[in-house]
Amino acid sequence: MQKIVVIGSNSFSGQDFIDLLLEEPSLEVIGVSRSPEKPGFMLRYASRKDLSHYSFHQVDMNGGMVQLLELLDRERPDAIVNFAAQSEVAPSWEHPEHWFETNCAALSKLVNHLRRQDYLERYLHISSPEAYGSCIGRVTETTPDNPSTPYAASKAAADMIVDVYRKQYGFPALTVRATNVYGARQQLFKIVPRSAIYMRLGRKIPLHGGGVAVKSYIHVRDVSRGELAILKKGKIGERYHLAPEEGISVRDIVAKVAENLGQAFEDVVDIVDERPGQDAAYVIDAGKAHADLGWAPEISQDAGIKETVDWVVENWADIQRQSLDYIHKP
Repeated sequence: MQKIVVIGSNSFSGQDFIDLLLEEPSLEVIGVSRSPEKPGFMLRYASRKDLSHYSFHQVDMNGGMVQLLELLDRERPDAIVNFAAQSEVAPSWEHPEHWFETNCAALSKLVNHLRRQDYLERYLHISSPEAYGSCIGRVTETTPDNPSTPYAASKAAADMIVDVYRKQYGFPALTVRATNVYGARQQLFKIVPRSAIYMRLGRKIPLHGGGVAVKSYIHVRDVSRGELAILKKGKIGERYHLAPEEGISVRDIVAKVAENLGQAFEDVVDIVDERPGQDAAYVIDAGKAHADLGWAPEISQDAGIKETVDWVVENWADIQRQSLDYIHKP
């Protein structure tokens, strides 16, 4: 692979993946996002001295599909990694059509065009274990989907769209499902950075359902490393999980943030009602990635949370100028 396009380059996971790609000077990397490039403190790759083999294009998959397809045909990438998606769970109940427009309709147009082209060697589809619903017991890549929210249903449908084009036309797709990604530069409304921000502001963190839901938090760089391993060494048509060995409750994650900031957990949280469709457990098995790709997480939760809290503290002036709430864009 010499040229890789990353769609959804402004996403938290997308920007970190780009930074990892830029460690290889032989690669030409092209980022595509519907929004303008984020400020530097939100982009890991922005701190690199040499960005000569990276370029950014602002193109919207929904409103600018013609421009996106023209860009891809002009650049003729060897590989595409697609992070672009409507990805928040709770707001998907209010406007589910927006989630399906991006995650399914726009995706269908993209894949249907690409399967007719002769330049693409590998396409990495970023999925979500939310499609499994509540992950009880050993959840492997062959576990049936059982989505609990409109967002999860749209991601399950997206996976099916990509796979039917693979089966019918040989579309060179690989799929990855990674659990709850976190780290420095994450969207400020996500639980780890938001907890640190609220504590510094003296605001209490609303803990839905008491924070008893168990999730698998994994550092974004571990996920990026896994995604690159899948792109390079994964078998076309396969799905791979990226996850830590064990889950942890949201309550315990917030407690770790509080400990880093010298705060008492009881003083910084408010217990509120659980969200509709919240899965009780969110733990998946990553044995396939371990065995087939030699991948394993390297960054401990304690180290990852400390890094995220330190990033909030070090960039406090910039962070205070940003919105702390999720702003939905159709």
